[in-house]
Amino acid sequence: MSKPLEILLLDDEVIVGKRLKPALEKIGCKVEVFQDPGLAVERIAEKEFDIVVTDIYMDGMDGMQVLDLVHERYPRTKIIMITGYAMISLARESMEKGAFDFIAKPFKPDDLRVVIAKAAKALGSPIELNYSKISG
Repeated sequence: MSKPLEILLLDDEVIVGKRLKPALEKIGCKVEVFQDPGLAVERIAEKEFDIVVTDIYMDGMDGMQVLDLVHERYPRTKIIMITGYAMISLARESMEKGAFDFIAKPFKPDDLRVVIAKAAKALGSPIELNYSKISG
């Protein structure tokens, strides 16, 4: 079996990490969760992640800044933007800056798992979404 995908999940809402970390671990990913963008950026400076999932609007630093930083430092890393303020212009801007995908809140854990699976395939490390194992 290939090594698990390493994912950094950044969202200033605690509930997002609590819901999504187990959902991603169920499909075999290793997940580190951060609510503080500054701490997440420190961790990104130490380690390359396969996938970074970041909220866009947070205090101190927004997801677009995180996107720029990760994209510049680790061009291979797939960045998935999430936001409760879904606007076409925001989605377009994030994609133009190099985001892999964009998901509007609220979304189900399965929605993120599908995008993670697409990113994994793009990285050459496909993961299988076996829904009988991951429901919930």
